[in-house]
Amino acid sequence: MTASSSSSESPVTQALILAGGQATRLRPYTDTRPKAMVEVAGRPIIDYQLEWLTEHGVEQVVVSCGYKAEVLREHLDARSGGPEITLLVEDEPLGRGGALRYASSGLRDQDAPYFALNGDVLTWFPLDEFTAHHRDRGGAATLALAQFRTTWGIVDVDDQDRIEGFTQSPLLPVWINAGVYLFEPEITPLLPTKGDHESSTFPDLAKEGRLTAYRIDGFWRGVDTAKDVKEAGAEITAMRDAG
Repeated sequence: MTASSSSSESPVTQALILAGGQATRLRPYTDTRPKAMVEVAGRPIIDYQLEWLTEHGVEQVVVSCGYKAEVLREHLDARSGGPEITLLVEDEPLGRGGALRYASSGLRDQDAPYFALNGDVLTWFPLDEFTAHHRDRGGAATLALAQFRTTWGIVDVDDQDRIEGFTQSPLLPVWINAGVYLFEPEITPLLPTKGDHESSTFPDLAKEGRLTAYRIDGFWRGVDTAKDVKEAGAEITAMRDAG
């Protein structure tokens, strides 16, 4: 177990949100706004994220942005309540790993762990359980994983090659990076100043046995395309109506 993860049992109260990408696959939604400001079921993605983080005791959120930063700044300045928000604007695209490292410079407590979220993720799961799992496993970083849902339909075939039925977009028994992390402070200097942490930092940590996983049991949806916006909106509306 790492010294930092074992020495503190206090809740994690700071987080980063990466909101700097141009998200060309989300056009036309992102023609006039960054992807974190794309509305799903009537609300910007970042509002869902900030509300979720606040409900779990997060007091400060650093938002790293670049593309259409002024739209995000205007929206965040108009918000009331919730966590303290620090907005950092990238002078040039840094890649996701570089953006994480850059955003971490705005954290109030450089010696404390922090959550990190991609700006295109909608999810709800208990962050206190996530934190407890992280500390129990003793990793330097923990990745939340989501079960993979294929966009293709699955054909069910018996051993006589008769088609028995069809399943549209099922969950498959494999897990993907959900874009939600919990980092010990020792991870920050290991992130690239420019580039992608998933092709550098994470493989190195995995080889060293310092990277752990938490499987999400709850709602998760990545919003990458216009189709995702519509489908996620329908899912969230259905959950609201049911609740």
